[in-house]
Amino acid sequence: MNSTANTAAKPAKTVLISGASVAGPALALQLHRYGFTPTVVERAPELRTGGYKVDIRGTAIEVCRRMGILDEIRAKSTDMRGGSYVDDAGRTIGELPADIFGGRVEEDDELMRGDLARILYERTRDNVEYLFDDSIAALAEDADGVTVTFDSGTVRRFDLVVGADGLHSNTRKLAFGPEERFKRHLGAYISIFTAPNHLGLDRWETYHAIPKKLLCVYSSSGETDAKNLFIFSAPEDVPYDLRDVADQKRLLADTFAGDGWEVPRLLEHAADADDFYLDSMSLVEMDRWSRGRVVLLGDAAHCSSPASGQGTGLALTGAYVLAGELARAGGDHTVAFARYEERMRPGVEQNQKMAEGFVKEMTVDSKWKIALRMFMVRTLPKTPWKNLIAKKIRDGIQAAANAVPIEDYTAPTGTPAAPHPTVTA
Repeated sequence: MNSTANTAAKPAKTVLISGASVAGPALALQLHRYGFTPTVVERAPELRTGGYKVDIRGTAIEVCRRMGILDEIRAKSTDMRGGSYVDDAGRTIGELPADIFGGRVEEDDELMRGDLARILYERTRDNVEYLFDDSIAALAEDADGVTVTFDSGTVRRFDLVVGADGLHSNTRKLAFGPEERFKRHLGAYISIFTAPNHLGLDRWETYHAIPKKLLCVYSSSGETDAKNLFIFSAPEDVPYDLRDVADQKRLLADTFAGDGWEVPRLLEHAADADDFYLDSMSLVEMDRWSRGRVVLLGDAAHCSSPASGQGTGLALTGAYVLAGELARAGGDHTVAFARYEERMRPGVEQNQKMAEGFVKEMTVDSKWKIALRMFMVRTLPKTPWKNLIAKKIRDGIQAAANAVPIEDYTAPTGTPAAPHPTVTA
């Protein structure tokens, strides 16, 4: 990307956002309320509604309330009742109720990623231009804006460009350089796919731990199928083409070959799954999230891997903060981008540190460590100090979820630019 230093630039109004998952549409929603003109470009031919369940906690709940989507989110709750660990024979080793670590409903909302994406898209589709089945091919910045060339051959001008296109961000590659400069592999991979609910689960998660591996099968409220999650330790340079779905499925099958419980049947489902996903559990670590008129948002800027459970919350909060700072600065991106990063970075770093520990916890490397964990799972609900242990864990999760403070942003005139309901205790 060619970049020219910007001095006394005109206020930004048109914003191109790459990525139509969660961060992109959330940003578009807020920018439109502040009077900007956002356009969202998405490589997929249509809205992607698959994926795993996601948690919205702490600050992100308040952000969703201010965006006006919290009621819709809660209407799509997974309504999970709890979970259990099973051994190779399928015998239950221990159970944990859903709220033992999650706390009150006000502290933790959970829904399917696809439902959240659909809510945000439906809220923005009438006021925001969406360009599906296209992507950014080149960026050329000058003093007044960015000339964007799309894969389709179209060339357009925008005041600003936002990369909200995930771990493997194309925008980041074009503006900042190759992915390997910024991505740090945490030593594990994650695979997710939908399959028939042959275990007959009803708002229940079933876990099975194997040295260096973890499986989870669950079915949430209103779902007839089940979601399946496989996590396994592996180096970054596994001998498979991780851009090829067939090779991804072979990697999963080879890694779990010979394992017990329901693994053989689940692998058969994986081979037939049309929403199969596999990727590394990685962090994105960057010295800065903006360059000139281009800024990164969500996983593109600071992926904390699925292990943190905070990626969606950080994406929503980041969208709220970035839009608010642009409005507060009157469209001056040189001021807004710096303030956005200043407010977000400490909380992001806290969550990334937590993610590293969680990946290790998910892929314990020996049978005796798994046995110790199962003993704790089995005995915790019966111990007199269970509430103290649960509170300590819950407090740690909530501290990370509230690590990014937010403000009630106003437009330059002092009038609230995105009205939201008054928050009561």
